[in-house]
Amino acid sequence: MRKILVIAYYWPPAGGPGVQRWLKFVKYLPDFGIEPMVYVPENPSYPIVDEKLLKEVPASIKILKQPIKEPYGWASLLSKKKTKTISSGIIKEKDPSFIEKVLLWIRGNLFIPDARKLWVKPSISYLAKVIADEGIETIITTGPPHSLHLIGLGLKKKYNIQWIADFRDPWTSIGYHKKLRLTESSQAKHKALEKGVLVKADKIVVTSHTTKAEFEAITPKPIKVITNGFDNDLRPVQLDANFTISHIGSLLTGRNPLGLWQALQELISENENFKHSLRIQLAGVVGEEVLQSVKDFGLTSYLEQLGYLSHDKVLETQQKSQLLLLLEIDSEETQGIIPGKLFEYLNAKRPILAIGPKGWEAGAMVERHQAGTMSLHSDIVTLKNVLLNAFHQYEKGTLVCNSEGVEQYHRKALTESLANFI
Repeated sequence: MRKILVIAYYWPPAGGPGVQRWLKFVKYLPDFGIEPMVYVPENPSYPIVDEKLLKEVPASIKILKQPIKEPYGWASLLSKKKTKTISSGIIKEKDPSFIEKVLLWIRGNLFIPDARKLWVKPSISYLAKVIADEGIETIITTGPPHSLHLIGLGLKKKYNIQWIADFRDPWTSIGYHKKLRLTESSQAKHKALEKGVLVKADKIVVTSHTTKAEFEAITPKPIKVITNGFDNDLRPVQLDANFTISHIGSLLTGRNPLGLWQALQELISENENFKHSLRIQLAGVVGEEVLQSVKDFGLTSYLEQLGYLSHDKVLETQQKSQLLLLLEIDSEETQGIIPGKLFEYLNAKRPILAIGPKGWEAGAMVERHQAGTMSLHSDIVTLKNVLLNAFHQYEKGTLVCNSEGVEQYHRKALTESLANFI
């Protein structure tokens, strides 16, 4: 078998979508003649933990670990709660406190490209011996955090190896990048590092065609789109008795669906049956401004906050829900963001309501696979029509999803594509 080294930050027991991609690639790569080794931090500061995912790590995979120094412990001396919130990606849109402004400035300008930069040099030194001893011919770095690509860059300079950089999200064009209070000098450093990685890597993997087009303007290197996916044989479950609308995953402030809340408020006042049947489920971290909006629109009594759910509970919740909610920030910069949850939504076979920016790649996928409807945040008329039509079907017991062509997103099929690209 051909040996490869995967360099990752998020790994079980870390929870959240960032873990699933490479956990599943590693699971299936041996089926295609590739033996992966995985290098991860020994003592990471994960904002979300899911101990159950440890059981999914293949016993045959060699896991290498080295200590990492992260600034979140120091930053928590200022505010433990705000530090954890920012590290989870929840950044207040309005009236951030002085401490939040300070933490964001420090994060954006003193830790470039990110807070894991202190792991780069020690990792290059440690992995140099691993590459020689194990006969590694290919390394793969996966970000964010994008500092891991700098480990690949350093190793590429030292050794005649193939380096593949996997971008689960864009770098300088991602929505939260502008919220880091970057100076012009810091922004230029980010751009320079991004270009250095894209030009020096032998091959690049991205999760959307939008990101591929963005990177093609920077580098001539081969770029392959390999989306996220699903890897579950689901057990039969009973649908919720209520008309449940569920969102799974962190609901960042920028994704706050004000148009949806208005549409629900109007339907509640117009339709007595809708009023008595509605339930809104939010699983994961929810921004304070989102909760305030729910309250402002008179929806608090319909809201059930599920908190963080283990992955197996996520799958069950998706299958039981009447309608699944897919949200993205209303911005041109987010057109290429395809949330990892979309693929498990597709596998759950429940109708999807996608709300995001014009030209959103994920929304187009929902409609292309006949898995639901895409709407703009401000299109209250469409939102009300979609919700009311779904509710009428729910009342008749005919609310189903007959999606097509989703088998291509099974993790094994995606891993075969990756193996061929390697």
